[in-house]
Amino acid sequence: MPVEGGSSSGSASAARHPKQKRKAHSLSIRRTNSTEERPPGILRGDMLEGQDSKLPLSLRSNLLDLFGQIEREFENLYIENIELRREIDSLNERLTGDGQTIEGGDPTKGALKTKASHSTSQLSQKLKTTYKASTSKRLYTFHGKIGGPRNFSVATWELWGGDSWIVSSFKATTGSRALCQLLKEYVGHRDGIWDLSVTRTQPVVLGTASADHSALLWSIETGKCLLRYAGHAGSVNSIKFHPTEQMALTASGDQTSHIWRYMVQLPAPQPPPDVSAPCDDDQDSSDREEGEVDGEGPCEVPTVRVPTATLKSHQGVVIAADWLVGGRQVVTASWDRAANLYEVETSELVHALTGHDQELTHCCTHPTQRLVVTSSRDTTFRLWDFRDPSIHSVNVFQGHTDTVTSAVFTVGDNVVSGSDDRTVKVWDLKNMRSPIATIRTDSAVNRISVSANQRIIALPHDNRQVRLFDMSGVRLARLPRSNRMGHRRMVCCTAWNEENQSCNLFTCGFDRQAIGWNINIPALLQEK
Repeated sequence: MPVEGGSSSGSASAARHPKQKRKAHSLSIRRTNSTEERPPGILRGDMLEGQDSKLPLSLRSNLLDLFGQIEREFENLYIENIELRREIDSLNERLTGDGQTIEGGDPTKGALKTKASHSTSQLSQKLKTTYKASTSKRLYTFHGKIGGPRNFSVATWELWGGDSWIVSSFKATTGSRALCQLLKEYVGHRDGIWDLSVTRTQPVVLGTASADHSALLWSIETGKCLLRYAGHAGSVNSIKFHPTEQMALTASGDQTSHIWRYMVQLPAPQPPPDVSAPCDDDQDSSDREEGEVDGEGPCEVPTVRVPTATLKSHQGVVIAADWLVGGRQVVTASWDRAANLYEVETSELVHALTGHDQELTHCCTHPTQRLVVTSSRDTTFRLWDFRDPSIHSVNVFQGHTDTVTSAVFTVGDNVVSGSDDRTVKVWDLKNMRSPIATIRTDSAVNRISVSANQRIIALPHDNRQVRLFDMSGVRLARLPRSNRMGHRRMVCCTAWNEENQSCNLFTCGFDRQAIGWNINIPALLQEK
């Protein structure tokens, strides 16, 4: 997660120390035609020798075999495609005298599709399993350029001088009813956004915490930046708002947490954009650069530089902070493996919550009870009970096999935990021996959130997806992601706002922007 550091994307990306991301290694493989025989005496190991790579020889050999299979399958399809073109040309010549033409004679038009062989389907499934594709409930088939797929979401591979071979995924559509509608994009940070939150008092605004050392407050309706907090000397890793007053709590890589007051005036609302799409949109956003952001940063806005209170008892990066019920105390989580409980009025340390074996990644408080849950890189999360002022108890839960990135309370008696092990687990506070539901995903899960009224879980992923599930683990939808909407880099956090009988979901990511979505809850539950 975030650390203190410079405001550049590179420094902030490298700052995710407790959650290292694998770098993509380029692998150069010599492509040989299947019709040509390999010169005698040259083994695969000889072919790989001398190539600059840190991969083990056995792994590179397996990759070479895999790509060789891919090439042979596509070569067979290419030959089959050429034969079909010849047949169409021949039939068109016969029908020319009658003024008829077979649709698809033009290689760039028509609706004729080639059939995928059984071995191709097996290879496709093997590739999806090997590279951990996004779903196991889809049927993929290969199609040539003739006709091309229609009414499908497609990914195109450019091979052999521009010929396109298309892998299409069949999926159910939601008709004319859009489940998710883009509300607004909030652009202005100069580095990745780690966290975001919505105020619980009027005026309702959106707050974002960024690696550029600042926190910004936004008008939800207009997307205009209203205020900037610039009191931290490091990455701002978390932001939470006081339950009843206009105060914010931020945690930073400068080893401190700040409490600061704000006053904002909302601008006149603007009509919503006419942009909508089904929630299961699969289009890629490869046409845009990962770090590219539309628009410019906010112009001159009021800036707060001095906090009301500074909490500084930690010896490491403060990764998260939250208000306890009532707003008189706050809890902070740090990379020094401890969580601290402070009095807001005096800024004094009340309790140091120790016991985690590795760095903490998140902390969360119960909305109505004096309960705190902390998560850590040690694969556990801990439940701290402060309901009895004289003593505080702790329970340790070991339900994950990798870093627990976040654990949050629901309005009821549940805890939802997410992890780098690509699972999300739902727990009952009354019996936490084992989870009551487990959600398995295809990518690491970051800071999750649960809607208070509908109890819908929003999962932000490293692979740029955001998925919605109910408390029983049933998948409801996936937010649209295409080259005109959605995040272009890792999604770090989600937050709900259910004011005024509407349901909005906010997401933020390392592409330097936050996005607001309007979720059609009745339609979403009906689709379920």
